[in-house]
Amino acid sequence: MRKTLIINSGSSSLKFKLYNMPQYEVICEGIIERIGQEANFVLKYQKQKHVIEQTIITHEVAINLLLEQLKKHKLIDDLAEITKVGHRVVQGGEIFTSSTIVNEQKLEQIYELQKLAPLHNKANADGIKIFMKLLPNAQNIAVFDTEFHQSMPKESYIYPVPYSWYKKHGVRRYGMHGTSHKFVANKISQLEGVPLEDLKIINCHLGNGASLCAIKDAKVLTTSMGLTPLAGIMMGTRSGDIDPSIIEYMAKELNKDVFEITHILNNESGMLGVSEFSNDCRDLAKKADDGDMQAIFTFELYVTRLVETIGAYAARMGGLDIISFTGGIGENNALIRKMTLDALDLFNIKIDNSININSTLHDDRVITLDDSSVKVWVVNTDEEYQIALEAEKF
Repeated sequence: MRKTLIINSGSSSLKFKLYNMPQYEVICEGIIERIGQEANFVLKYQKQKHVIEQTIITHEVAINLLLEQLKKHKLIDDLAEITKVGHRVVQGGEIFTSSTIVNEQKLEQIYELQKLAPLHNKANADGIKIFMKLLPNAQNIAVFDTEFHQSMPKESYIYPVPYSWYKKHGVRRYGMHGTSHKFVANKISQLEGVPLEDLKIINCHLGNGASLCAIKDAKVLTTSMGLTPLAGIMMGTRSGDIDPSIIEYMAKELNKDVFEITHILNNESGMLGVSEFSNDCRDLAKKADDGDMQAIFTFELYVTRLVETIGAYAARMGGLDIISFTGGIGENNALIRKMTLDALDLFNIKIDNSININSTLHDDRVITLDDSSVKVWVVNTDEEYQIALEAEKF
């Protein structure tokens, strides 16, 4: 039986999921965290959880450990069973408009695109390079976060800056979370029994990183992340859209350079920066329940950015059939969903509060009443499954 291994290689982590194919049966999944130091390896299968704590210096050591553990736990008998390795790659630029089998030339192009995603693409490419070495007979397929957004019209991705910036330097909106947005859109179409071409959907992928995507005629009309994941709505530690002159102003005020200010906007802003406490919604919710006004305001600001973006996207689409929530916050935070939908009363959205707040419900579900003018779905995203689907095309 052939198997497909799905890999998300980060700068200090490696997430994985192994499938029996072609039935897409999940064999196991897990994560290796804190690569480069005393690392934590977690492997889950058949309701079992195995944890290894040891020093893992490099990604190659981590991947070798993963392959050894797959054999040790008899999840595979031989490495040759893994015929495909699907890799999440954040940035495909305009070079990669669809998923692709990676060869040496394409691997080099993925490395070159790290200028557009310096925190992600190198780590993604490193993972591919190691698997090409360790599993030389397997296909390595790159699936790009930017791929789904390639269907955007030009007026959605061109910035009003000198056009030469786009032609010579690739400055444009690329968008992120495309694999998740694509999965959720197709899942909603399936659940509704309606062709995706006939639906106007705004999908809210809300996690520590967050983006919104307007989907019309089965294509992306627009999305909130831009050249980089820093753009768009307020996030866990990222500012989202701000007046760009703030960068120059605060560089002078704080006697810092543009790189230091950009680091602050990426890592010390958003929920963390505003609350001055945490980027974790669960921590903030506890503070808000205790009456902490800054935590309460952080939620209000976050929701305001969401509402403004949803309203603008609905106007662009000329209507709205469905709002969907996904991602760690979107799937699990009933308060943010309720605050957002209550603020969108223009659309005559009627929430079923009992379903919205029921934390024991983990399946995909509608959280609006039958007479709501816009239907609202909560969908459990599955980016690994979507990557496996893409890999299966080859």
